[in-house]
Amino acid sequence: MVLGKQGAGKGTQCVRLSHHYVVPHVSTGDMLRAAVKQGTALGLKAKDQMDRGELLGDDLIMEMVAERLGESDVRARGFVLDGCPRTVAQAERLADTLAPVDLDLVIDIEIHTGQVLRRLAARRVCVDCGANYSLSAPPLINWTCDVCGGEVVQRKDDTEEAISRRLELYERQTAPLIEWYRARHQLESVPGTGSPDAVTRRMVKVIEAKRRKGHGFV
Repeated sequence: MVLGKQGAGKGTQCVRLSHHYVVPHVSTGDMLRAAVKQGTALGLKAKDQMDRGELLGDDLIMEMVAERLGESDVRARGFVLDGCPRTVAQAERLADTLAPVDLDLVIDIEIHTGQVLRRLAARRVCVDCGANYSLSAPPLINWTCDVCGGEVVQRKDDTEEAISRRLELYERQTAPLIEWYRARHQLESVPGTGSPDAVTRRMVKVIEAKRRKGHGFV
């Protein structure tokens, strides 16, 4: 599982790790986007909260995650978890969901808040598949997604006010997870600065060190 402030690059790195280790990328963001697009009851409720820059309630998130983690592909090879847990309460419920096994490793991507603010202010996202772009690295053609051809826009919750609110919520609610997982000897931290390739190399190095010690992994 990967931790880090919004804009730290969790989504990008989780996709890279899932490809590297050939395991599913379990993303609460992807699941929520699908629910919002389909107009489900969960999706409508989540959209209202996300547009205000709020973190979603534990019950809503954990019900969705528990269902996904019960599927055969996840149980067969493991997974990379992205976007959950965000609170200690969610982490406790996740541990119950996974029992009798547990997460092999939690990686915290460390990055300065000022750099996160700059990244998020410049971020643009495909409304269909969720692919990330930025003002400095736009799609090849007229803000049309290179992956699926969807429209690439600025997220409603990437306004300065919503970003500040999310970071405030992170510091208050999510940051304590770092200490919770550290106390359980499951946490490793990597710097989130530099290119995506550089961050991926740091994460793989940490994972391989854990594997050499005999901690899980396929």
